[in-house]
Amino acid sequence: MSATRITVLISGNGTNLQAIINAIEDGTIQNAEIVRVVSNRAAAKGLIRAKEAKIPTLYHNLKRFGEQNPAYQHNPDLLRQQYDGALADLVLQDQPNLLVAAGFMHILSPAFLDPLAKLGIPALNLHPALPGQFNGIDAIARAHQAFLQGNITKTGLTVHYMIAEVDAGEPLIVKELNIQPGETLEHLEQRMHTQEWLAIVEAVQLAIRNLSMAGPTVGDPHA
Repeated sequence: MSATRITVLISGNGTNLQAIINAIEDGTIQNAEIVRVVSNRAAAKGLIRAKEAKIPTLYHNLKRFGEQNPAYQHNPDLLRQQYDGALADLVLQDQPNLLVAAGFMHILSPAFLDPLAKLGIPALNLHPALPGQFNGIDAIARAHQAFLQGNITKTGLTVHYMIAEVDAGEPLIVKELNIQPGETLEHLEQRMHTQEWLAIVEAVQLAIRNLSMAGPTVGDPHA
């Protein structure tokens, strides 16, 4: 069986990416390779992590894409669709089996998701909240504020299959995290990140297992 080819999308420090790299190197994630790391931010530290691991990288930025394609600049919706479609084309050139959005700060539209779905390529996303809670940005801060207001006692994180609706796809991994009395936002964020590194590895393992059970799909370049 050939190795599972993984593409990872990032925007920042890439600590979740590093967790996947480490897990592949130490054999926790077996028979897999990261074929490319794509960032929409040129200064993302995750790009350095990828290069240190000798993983090919790509920079694909919405603003720069608009500057290179001025016909779309005055129509934000069209610009986003064209950008997402171009991103899908770039990703598919590497013929991945699995895509992982690990801190990718851009909402992916059907223009990106549909071409992958047609080839049976699942796309995973990690969201630092429990399913159905605090969808969107600043989830940890919003959970912490809800705790201070006495509305919740715990939060958590979800790794889910991506759909067009933000942070609303089918959960693959869910981890609960009790919020401690007197806990600061910074401490909660650090505890959350530690759990993220474990969850993203578990989710990749499970997604690979699901792929192997499902077998090749119609249009799969690896069939």
